[in-house]
Amino acid sequence: MGLFGKLFDKKVCDLCGGEIGLLGNRKLDDGNMCKNCAKKLSPWFSDRRNSTVEEIRAQLEYREANKEAVANFCTTRTLGESTKLLLDEDAGKFMVTDRRDLAEANPDVLAYTDVTGCILDIEEDKTEIMREDKDGNEISYNPPRYCYEYDFYITIHVRNPYFDEIRFQLNDSTVEIEHTASANMGMGVSRAGLAAPARMSAAFNPERSVEYRRYKEMGEEIKEALLQIRQQVREEAVAAAEPKQPVTCPGCGATTVPDDSGCCEYCGSYLGK
Repeated sequence: MGLFGKLFDKKVCDLCGGEIGLLGNRKLDDGNMCKNCAKKLSPWFSDRRNSTVEEIRAQLEYREANKEAVANFCTTRTLGESTKLLLDEDAGKFMVTDRRDLAEANPDVLAYTDVTGCILDIEEDKTEIMREDKDGNEISYNPPRYCYEYDFYITIHVRNPYFDEIRFQLNDSTVEIEHTASANMGMGVSRAGLAAPARMSAAFNPERSVEYRRYKEMGEEIKEALLQIRQQVREEAVAAAEPKQPVTCPGCGATTVPDDSGCCEYCGSYLGK
């Protein structure tokens, strides 16, 4: 069979057994996967080419079980704009998605204990704004003008067998801010008492932009919430590991160590945890 024949040779998905159409193959380390099976993988998973058929099969089983976790998820707090961080504070779980139909999207449900860190990353791009002279050549303004572009990203580091981070963009469109480097503002007075040109500071501060501040504050709120959650989980784990101390039961007067429910082992009175 020639190269042309191999190119159009029909392939079968090693996961579902279905026939893979033209340009529909998703190559694995030791096999092939159809695009329909690929759609079921976690959106945060990115190592498909280095994964074996059995590893992908295990992930698909995990993703199928995740549907029940999504169905049981009760959102108590929402952070973000288009892509949102959803928290189920009662169950100690969270998920990140840009979809409204959660059952169809099947976003990965993770526990607070899976969070290992969170970073707000603000990417900046600076471009000088030019103008044309009478000969059609591009030249700088005097004083120079610049356009600053900003994109805001959240990266949540997690423990998961199929991905170790969730990275998403907060802003739908790039935040653009124009700035003039410096400009004469009249005459000032020097330390010697002589008249001197007063100039507007050349320092550029993007915080003056309402849109910039909005996305930065949004990112800091998400970061603070997740890091606070992580700290809370750690403190609870430390407290749970500490040995319980004997107390005097107000109900029966016995000296007792509260059981797992925080009750007296003799009369069942609640003692607290």
